[in-house]
Amino acid sequence: MAPAAVLVGPPGAGKTTVGQAVAALLGVPFADTDHLVEERAGKPIPEIFFDDGEDEFRRLERETIAASLGSFGGVLALGGGAILDSGTRDALRAHTVVFLSVELSDAVKRVGLGAGRPLLSVNPRATLKYLMDQRRPLYASVATHTVKTDGREPQEIAAELAGLLKPG
Repeated sequence: MAPAAVLVGPPGAGKTTVGQAVAALLGVPFADTDHLVEERAGKPIPEIFFDDGEDEFRRLERETIAASLGSFGGVLALGGGAILDSGTRDALRAHTVVFLSVELSDAVKRVGLGAGRPLLSVNPRATLKYLMDQRRPLYASVATHTVKTDGREPQEIAAELAGLLKPG
């Protein structure tokens, strides 16, 4: 079993919101690997970062994604930094991956600046811009499809994705 689609992109791209809507349109389940990591660790991501460090979070994330890619048949949303791991990028090449692209101004409007996001706790706007610039080529490198989300409603994006993902 493999996911119907794997969604990647920066914070604020709409991976969770759009992913839930696409899953509903396709009649498949939805999962967010950030939530799966929290369940596995028994605590929220900010606490994992604080208590155990980013390396431990990334290890849990990598293992959770690998397990999900082999066992989950719905729409799977990855955390924004998941593609930093070369093993995860390699594993994604065998799957349908949708890069939800968003520019900084829309991302800031959608996520706010830093609430519950450990990597955005200091100078959040500059940090988000840096992370987006750093990660964009990685998202693009694993993407089967790229969909721009700026200025669009989640249902409109979900309908486009459902059309791309339906067989035949």
